[in-house]
Amino acid sequence: MLKVDVLGLGMLTAIRKALSALNEYHGSALNVADIPPEDPETYRMLQKGDSVGVFQVESRAQMSMLPRLKPQHFYDLVVEVAIVRPGPIQGDMVHPYLRRRQGLEEVTYSNDAVRKVLERTLGIPIFQEQVIELAMVAAGFSGGEADQLRRAMAAWKRRGGLEPFEKKLIDGMLARGHDREFAERVFKQIQGFGEYGFPESHAASFALLVYVSAWLKRHEPEAFYCGLLNSLPMGFYSPSQLIQDAKRHAVSILPIDVQHSEWDHRLEPAVACEAGKPPALRLGLRMVKGLSEATGKIIETGKPFSSAETLARHASLNNRELRFLARAGALKTLAGNRYQAHWDVAGIQKLTPLQQISEEQIAEERDDYSACDPLTSGQDRSVQLPPPTTADDMMDDYRYTSLTLGPHPMQLLRQHPAITGHRTALDLESYRQGQLVRVAGLVTGRQRPSSASGVMFVTLEDETGNINVVVWTSVLGRYRAALLQGQLLRIKGVVEREKEVIHVVAGQVEDATELLVQIATGQATTAPFKSRDFR
Repeated sequence: MLKVDVLGLGMLTAIRKALSALNEYHGSALNVADIPPEDPETYRMLQKGDSVGVFQVESRAQMSMLPRLKPQHFYDLVVEVAIVRPGPIQGDMVHPYLRRRQGLEEVTYSNDAVRKVLERTLGIPIFQEQVIELAMVAAGFSGGEADQLRRAMAAWKRRGGLEPFEKKLIDGMLARGHDREFAERVFKQIQGFGEYGFPESHAASFALLVYVSAWLKRHEPEAFYCGLLNSLPMGFYSPSQLIQDAKRHAVSILPIDVQHSEWDHRLEPAVACEAGKPPALRLGLRMVKGLSEATGKIIETGKPFSSAETLARHASLNNRELRFLARAGALKTLAGNRYQAHWDVAGIQKLTPLQQISEEQIAEERDDYSACDPLTSGQDRSVQLPPPTTADDMMDDYRYTSLTLGPHPMQLLRQHPAITGHRTALDLESYRQGQLVRVAGLVTGRQRPSSASGVMFVTLEDETGNINVVVWTSVLGRYRAALLQGQLLRIKGVVEREKEVIHVVAGQVEDATELLVQIATGQATTAPFKSRDFR
């Protein structure tokens, strides 16, 4: 019988939407089959661990593996997908494979039959099929016995059941001339696959989506981020993190604007765009918290608007929706800055949609509206409010859209005495193994993999990139509250690096979330900050 897994993967949607945005902008008909295979630039990007948003290889573990494995061809991606799994990790297959790939360890095979099974993965069983084949060619299992082993392998962590196979496997290998060390290592690897290992066919299917999404990121980044943002929630990253990554890849991003934005994010010509230049990514109304898709679609059909009143009439907006649009900065081209927009829309009442009344009724209603409108009668439209500060804009960006196109919070805090001497993610590229360092950033990820023996991995984001922090169990015990609750952390630790892979091993941790409050109150460089744990 043929077994087929049909998976509902969010990346399929993201790729479809990315290609749709690209084709709509260029008037083309690009599809997955048209993407050129084995593109060297795509592989060079992956070799650097530049994989935020890329299918299956965007986790901390995969980002650390990519510069070590250095994929150069499609089959390398098949291995990459399969090797960063609890099965291969628990079975001690990862480091031997990497050493052999890097030429640091000789690749050997017990005999030609084993070579035939394991040659494509340098003598290390990485896929479930290889384990089954190995049991047959190295230990003499029949097809039926190998299938029983497969079933036991999948369930032994829950119910046990591998023990009866251990003696048969090892004795079978010894009887066929394999040494005991090889036989025991193979059984250990089989035990590891009880912690979830990939079939090769599954890994190959996933690797195709890895390649396609990586190609889009490398060659069509505007469409790539557009597709991702229009497909959220999915993957590891928030809209803010994806936008920060897009900015680091020189993507021009245009703000939410009722005069230009549709409900979804889309591509449009950049300001003063020259022929042949890449498009800009226009953020969609879907980012405005509190605005429904139905309302966003109505706004989308009415552009352009002559005033906030016209907008309110067309979409039949209530006061709450108008305030959210104003606070989100979406009315800037209609009313100026956020404060002015909020002032101008205050008191506008829900009106009959514009398309449902005649021009004469509109004129009559406008006269009646201006006479009784609380805004015009009680609030002077001629009042011009001063614009918000950069910090105020940033706080409202996060509050009403969950992201900012302005300065990163760490950029505003960089001159604060509490952050003096703290290095950026970019600075770490010049640091040596074992060098002491202080870093600070917004917490964008916390992971405690079951295979990591209680170790926590924390991702900090600053204005230059991401900082990967390793927190050992002893440090986690001392600073648990800060690590689990802090939005902004200061960390003192030691740099750990293997070529391009850089981590900071934490020694001291402090919750510095108070500094974000100081940004909100305009004291980002003046207010004192009492350090409790940092020395």
